[in-house]
Amino acid sequence: MSRSAHPAGPRHADVLPEGHYTAPATDLNELDAKVWSRTVTRDEAGALTVGGIEVARLAEEFGTPAYFLDESDFRARCRAWADAFGPDADVFYAGKAFLSRAVVRWLAEEGLNLDVCSGGELTTALDAGMPADRIAFHGNNKTVAEIERAVGAGVGRIVLDSFQEIVRVSHIAQRLGTRQRVQIRVTVGVEAHTHEFIATAHEDQKFGIALADGQAAEAVRRALELDGLELIGIHSHIGSQIFDMAGFEVSARRVVQLLAAIRDEHGVELPEIDLGGGLGIAYTSEDDPSEPHQIAKALRDIVTRECESAGLTTPRISVEPGRAIVGPTAFTLYEVGTIKRLEGLRTYVSVDGGMSDNIRTALYDAEYSVALVSRSSDAEPMLVRVVGKHCESGDIVVKDAFLPADLAPGDLIAVPATGAYCRSMASNYNHALRPPVVAVRDGQARVIVRRETEEDLLRLDVG
Repeated sequence: MSRSAHPAGPRHADVLPEGHYTAPATDLNELDAKVWSRTVTRDEAGALTVGGIEVARLAEEFGTPAYFLDESDFRARCRAWADAFGPDADVFYAGKAFLSRAVVRWLAEEGLNLDVCSGGELTTALDAGMPADRIAFHGNNKTVAEIERAVGAGVGRIVLDSFQEIVRVSHIAQRLGTRQRVQIRVTVGVEAHTHEFIATAHEDQKFGIALADGQAAEAVRRALELDGLELIGIHSHIGSQIFDMAGFEVSARRVVQLLAAIRDEHGVELPEIDLGGGLGIAYTSEDDPSEPHQIAKALRDIVTRECESAGLTTPRISVEPGRAIVGPTAFTLYEVGTIKRLEGLRTYVSVDGGMSDNIRTALYDAEYSVALVSRSSDAEPMLVRVVGKHCESGDIVVKDAFLPADLAPGDLIAVPATGAYCRSMASNYNHALRPPVVAVRDGQARVIVRRETEEDLLRLDVG
């Protein structure tokens, strides 16, 4: 599951014991503010609007499927994170969640930093004008070319992920006549309550250098000895889509213990720690994420308490929200194609997208909400599975949800909270064309990532 402590999803009443599941008590026309962006509402006719624009107009102009990103909401979330942590901490937006040149400019304007984990993300960041010293470069297997680009550009920090990389970055920095600021990513042995594919701090996985057998301490020794490196801190990331702060408390405690050991052995107090990201968002009404100010207070209290206990000066804290910023700001708009009612089983609602624009349901067993958005309806609720048009039985967008029983081909439905990872992980499976990302704000809509065309597909196919 992509969330912790989540009740079992609905199933068709015909295949469950009587009384096990009932239709929703809420009006299907109501919009849960937890899963929709801040400017989303319904107009007098019952159609969904975002940024003051009705979805039928958006569909007519930009087509479906398409991602519609609420720019005002995105910017407000950036400000909320920056304000929550204040000037004595650093907020790095995790670019892997979704990155474009427009997003980079918004981040720079709202005062956030940016972390990247590939040469392509770094190129996008630099091309859009993000100051290099506000960029952090991640990755478990950075190429020599990527490191040379990052060091040459003057990125603010490189997060070292292996013993080989410690030497590699140092040699490149010396060759380029500079001293590169670095952090060491450690795996702290925390089992985050999330899907196994997005849990990243237990020992048996590819990221970081383990604390458990003294490897992290040895990595620190080597980094401190190399002239090409300036070791500024320790980095830890325990996973993604996490609601329980207990894992962060254990992680922070172990990182501070390492800082104390470094002080005792080397006489050095490292000035920074990065606690990563991974804070969850609401994909359904059952999810209950914390607000940025709550997260900031909890993390600051944890680090301060542990440092006081260890007799350390409290280091500067960094965090890396990605999903928590962009995830709730966008929805995916689809047109309903076919509807198949299988008596005694379920109703399948097929849309004009699918796993090519949202792989998370198939990959992580992720759960989403869905709503009829081109109109309102007083029809009875119908339990459905929203599926895509690809040649896979696992091509599922929303596993189980209620939609009005009068749903018909041509209706527009929308899946909220798709701003994170959906476009980033989109594919051309079945030669599908990846959808556009359209930013909407104050009654204006503009494409920030255009829809792919068949010409784009053929241009890469050299025959």
